[in-house]
Amino acid sequence: MKDFLRQNGILLLVIAFLLTVLIGVLSFVMGGQADPLSNLVGAVTAPVRTGVSAAADWLEGVYAYVFHYGEMEQELKELRAQVGRLEEEVRQGEEALRENEQLRSLLELTARRRSFDLEDVRVTARSNSSSNWESTLTLSKGASAGIEAGDCVITETGVLVGIVSETGVNWSTVSTIINTDTEIGGIITRTYSAGVLEGDFSLMNQGKLKLNYLPEGAQLVSGDEVLTSGRGDMFPSGLPVGRVEEVFTEPSGKTRYAVVVPSAALDSLIEVFVIKDFEIAE
Repeated sequence: MKDFLRQNGILLLVIAFLLTVLIGVLSFVMGGQADPLSNLVGAVTAPVRTGVSAAADWLEGVYAYVFHYGEMEQELKELRAQVGRLEEEVRQGEEALRENEQLRSLLELTARRRSFDLEDVRVTARSNSSSNWESTLTLSKGASAGIEAGDCVITETGVLVGIVSETGVNWSTVSTIINTDTEIGGIITRTYSAGVLEGDFSLMNQGKLKLNYLPEGAQLVSGDEVLTSGRGDMFPSGLPVGRVEEVFTEPSGKTRYAVVVPSAALDSLIEVFVIKDFEIAE
């Protein structure tokens, strides 16, 4: 190699000088355009520069997404908490509205029946009429609150629920109006036709009762309202009981009776009122 350089050194220097001059002339002739070597370098590095720029843009987008995702997640948590607070406020408002409506109904009831001596009680247990021989409710108060057997039990709107059948010191049992021992005077508001409200075992299992001993020619239709008649002064008059569902003729063909659907929701009562004493003052 040393011998080659010694023998051809001058020739190599001449060639290098000529290449330098040629590159300079070409640059001058091309008016400032890149020389071929620069073009070659640019062509090789351009894809690399493009890839680096695209990667940088992608990383910037990922960072922005992650940053904003954290912000959105925090906002979502705050919105969920706000929705929870609003739902709780709605529930409290609905409960307050229910209590106000209940109080208003009770006030209207006492205004119509000013001589009613009412005791508010809670239903603590109930029998299932579809699987038992009776339909009863157990109440949270008894003799110590002045409740006695034979007292009427009504809802906050004055709808008849049943009759107290037994009392303890701090509890009482109510036979509901569909129980088989029910026997209360009833009257149809539309026609003033009177009869006797009676419990019937087969109807009790359906949550219904009879209006029996209807007068001949009584014109009853489905939907007629039935009230207590107050016959015998044992029970207050004018308490809503239910509505006529259908009218039937006894097998003998001599008498008819109506099937009555109670207005009180006997299976879902929570609070009721016992009429400890009354004197109708219309």
